Formats: sequence, C-alpha cells, structure tokens
Amino acid sequence: MIEHTDNPLIFNTAVNKVKYANAGENVQHCPFCDVKNLSGILRTDGNKIWLKNKFSTIEKSLMTVIIESDEHLGDISTYSLAENRDVFRFAFDCWDELISSGDYRSVLMFKNFGPHSGGTLRHPHLQVVGLEETDGYAHISPENFEGVEIKKNGINVTLSTKPMMGFVEFNVIIDDLKKVNELADAVHSTTHYLLNDYMNGRCDSYNLFFYHVNERYICKVVPRFITSPYFIGYKLPQVNRLETLEQIAADLRELL
Repeated sequence: MIEHTDNPLIFNTAVNKVKYANAGENVQHCPFCDVKNLSGILRTDGNKIWLKNKFSTIEKSLMTVIIESDEHLGDISTYSLAENRDVFRFAFDCWDELISSGDYRSVLMFKNFGPHSGGTLRHPHLQVVGLEETDGYAHISPENFEGVEIKKNGINVTLSTKPMMGFVEFNVIIDDLKKVNELADAVHSTTHYLLNDYMNGRCDSYNLFFYHVNERYICKVVPRFITSPYFIGYKLPQVNRLETLEQIAADLRELL
C-alpha cells in the first residue's frame, strides 16, 4: 500500500544538471520547435503535442508537457480566439485523461510565461504533472477563489480578496466542461490585459494554475513579479486595498 505524504516534493538535482547542461544550446535551438526529434509523445492534435517531460526533475511523479503551438513566440494572450479555444480543449482533455487514470493522488496543470514565472523555455507550453503521493490541493481553500466579482454570465470571473500569494489573482470558474470555450476566452482577455495594461505595461510574466474542485473547473491567473519576502519568509500573502481591487476589476470588466 502506498503511504501518502504531504511532505515537500523531492527535486532530483542529477536530472536538473543534465537539463541545464544543454541550456546554452537551447537558447539557439528550441527543442519544442524540433518536432521530428521529439520523443515520448502521448497525443497530438494538429500542431498541439502532449508528451512526457524529457527531464523529470520531481521524484514519484509523471511530468508531462503540452506544446501549445508551432509558433515559437506564440502565447495565450496573442492567439486568435479560435486557436486559443483549441489549446484549452486539448489541454483539458489531456489533464482529465491523467486524472481519470487513477494512478495519481493529484494531477496538476499549470503554465509559466515570462522571466519571472519560473519557466525555462519561451516556446508556449503547459505542464501536466501527476503526483503519486502528494495532494497538490492540500493547502488550497475555497476562499482563495472568492472576491470581487468581475463577470457572472455562464462563467464566474473574480479577483481574489484572500489570495494564495498576492497581490492580484484572477479566477475564471466554470461548472461544466461544455463551457471551456468561455473559460478560454476569459483567460485570453485577462492575460492580454496583464501584459499590456496592468501596472502600465510593467508586467512581463504570469502563471496559470488549474484546479478541479467541488465539480468546478478553475483557472487562476497570476501576474508575476519578484516574490514578496513576506510570503517567502513567513507565508504571509498580501492583497491590495478593496478600492484598488475594484478599479482593477472595472478595467478588466470592460474587456470581458
């Protein structure tokens, strides 16, 4: 019987050394553009590819990558609405397949974009990670997705008043996968807003985090800057004053 634990994930430095041994080469040669030499492919749909991560740095896990597009400088914020919807439908199918396998205690899906997001490759991709023993939702509360209402018409879009890290966290919420197109459209608008209008264009990075909880599918959109020492040292999130959140919500509401 597998002993479940919520201890920290174990990071394999030996694998990471191999990964970064080729980091300089990857600056000149993107491995995700070199489709003919990809291995461990699990599923494809047009130019979208789901494959095993060649450098599986987290022990007791299955680490996979979804290559969103053959456009090296593409992004959710700049795809056409149709292309972005295709990316989200493909990603949700892959994510649900791993969840439905029953082989993992939790299955996480997330995206890094930009220099402050924790990503290593520019080519647009998401990550889907099956954790054998760790509950990735152990420290998440329903209140982390509640807050100032931005939109409520088929989908809910909120701005967290009790964020997980802070300062600004948008939540796009649906209760049925038939509404994944609406979720994709809202995330498209939100990421475009973050990279072009939020903080007068000073934001160059974001993360997307996906959750399947209480019959709801949620995408949390988080602009990324240097992480606050209050959070790093004390796990204390910060949030803007309510009037500031209301103004941000009003700005995004116009785009949605």
